[in-house]
Amino acid sequence: MITKYDVIVVGGGHAGCEAAAAAANMGSKTLLITMDMTKYAQMSCNPAMGGIAKGQIVREIDALGGYSGIIADQTTIQFRMLNLSKGPAMWSPRSQNDRFRFTEYWRDILENRQNLDLWQDAVTSLIIENKEIRGVRTKIGVEFKSNTVILTNGTFLNGLIHVGSSQMKGGRIGEAASYNISEQIFEHGFKTGRLKTGTPVRIDGRTIDFSELIEQKGDENHYKFSYLPGTQSKMKQRSCWITYTNPVVHKELETGFNVAPLFDGTIQSTGPRYCPSIESKLITFAEKEKHQLFLEPEGENTVEYYLNGFSSSLPWDVQYKAMQKIPGLENAKIFRPGYAIEYDYFEPTQLHHTLETKLIKNLYFAGQINGTTGYEEAGAQGIMAGINAHLRCHDPQNEFVLKRDEAYIGVLIDDLVTKGVDEPYRMFTSRAEFRILLRQDNADIRLTEKGYKLGLASPERKKLLDEKISLISQIIDFTKRFSVKPVYVNQLLTEKGTTELKQGVKLHDLILRPQISIFDLEQTIDPFHEFLKRVPKDRKQEIVQGAEISIKYEGYINREKLLAEKLDKFENIFIEDKFNYSELKSLSTEARQKLKKINPKTIGQAKRISGVSPSDINVLLVLLGR
Repeated sequence: MITKYDVIVVGGGHAGCEAAAAAANMGSKTLLITMDMTKYAQMSCNPAMGGIAKGQIVREIDALGGYSGIIADQTTIQFRMLNLSKGPAMWSPRSQNDRFRFTEYWRDILENRQNLDLWQDAVTSLIIENKEIRGVRTKIGVEFKSNTVILTNGTFLNGLIHVGSSQMKGGRIGEAASYNISEQIFEHGFKTGRLKTGTPVRIDGRTIDFSELIEQKGDENHYKFSYLPGTQSKMKQRSCWITYTNPVVHKELETGFNVAPLFDGTIQSTGPRYCPSIESKLITFAEKEKHQLFLEPEGENTVEYYLNGFSSSLPWDVQYKAMQKIPGLENAKIFRPGYAIEYDYFEPTQLHHTLETKLIKNLYFAGQINGTTGYEEAGAQGIMAGINAHLRCHDPQNEFVLKRDEAYIGVLIDDLVTKGVDEPYRMFTSRAEFRILLRQDNADIRLTEKGYKLGLASPERKKLLDEKISLISQIIDFTKRFSVKPVYVNQLLTEKGTTELKQGVKLHDLILRPQISIFDLEQTIDPFHEFLKRVPKDRKQEIVQGAEISIKYEGYINREKLLAEKLDKFENIFIEDKFNYSELKSLSTEARQKLKKINPKTIGQAKRISGVSPSDINVLLVLLGR
């Protein structure tokens, strides 16, 4: 048993698992400490991965060489590509997963990583000397030394669970909270706060009347997260089900408002705006007579269902009685009620873009400790912290940071360290300025080369990427060279509601028409069909669709690239530690305060700080002699 490591990861959630796997795969001697080794990457809330913008993040984790996408694919019991009616910048993959298998698969991955040791215990204190991390101490008295430490404590830091007036300490229902670390970090000058999240009732599917519900099946076209072949799920596919609340349900819920911890002052922390509890919905959207709910299976064979949209901290009997007024759930039994949980987080403006803390050297934060919500956001921070902790140990002059035009992961981390949070942070496509560049289909083109150079993405991934780029280029080149005569396509054009040809045109010009799919043309034009046979069958959808998006949206893509390049010049003007902002009276008062607090690394980051105006930026540029 060794007690000295390059990297120690505290917490075995989604952030911790990705961090530990990344550091170990890159060659760092790594230790992952968790309180329960049966709960790796536990899906504490809904049994799903991906969704709007979150699906893009999962694909980015996969493109870099992480595991969230692979394990999500292998444990999928339903897959859907959201927003297909919109442009490809908005397409977002989402999977319904067997949450039991998800944890099992993660454990298998972790147990088979070279350089990775696992330890079941609770970390009770950090070893800090001269503002530099040296290791951790555990509840049973073990002292582990380390060059770097990554904290990924999730909702466990001083976690407090609420069900009506009942309270219990814990990080999840039935699991102990983590103590002492928050207090120690606070003593070192960190600004901390409390946030809230919640979860709904779990229902016994044997007592649900599915004839009263609307069935929602998965997509027939096979989509997945990982760019690696062979990750498809072999599990039985299951439907989700839709139902709605009604005024009777609302009236029943309102009977508990007088003892609701959200309303009586018991819970004072801020909850997620975009995933509110059902009681919050009734207040915020008082005019609505119904709210949509989704019944989601928790696994391939279990009868347990998750009632998405019905998160609550009301007394358990109020939740239960209200639920039985919902169509299809009149006779439903529950396995457990919903609950809210409050937990500590640390203001993320106290972090560098590497996720290293500014106050304690070699200490990294990742996941909900930074004020985020969601498995995907946590996993993204985890892999980035794992990469940078490894680099600090073995290549200290180097760091790995993704820019806002390179990845949603870059947007996520830049938002956290630049703007901070006053509520749980959730990723949306609207947060990104360069959505057309950051599509879910091209995450590997954007990031796999970077992951490969780091030693994280495998040679197999690099080979697949090179093949994909080459084939897309060949397809585009073919469409620009091949001419199509009217006789071969006019019937298709008429059926699709677009103008017939009067003379031959290049295939490329037909693909530009919004009504025409490249797959329609493949079925209609034999030479094109023959040409596309060179694309591997198991990657055809991905590669041919990638070529189509490149053709149809070339103008928009190039325009965003030009804009990103113009803004990128500000990312190369470094200002960290160059000014005493308190003495710069030519800056606005708010700008002086914000710039002093955050100490931005570049002019580009300074521009994104709320309260720093263009005139403030001009002052800094003048002082720099620009």
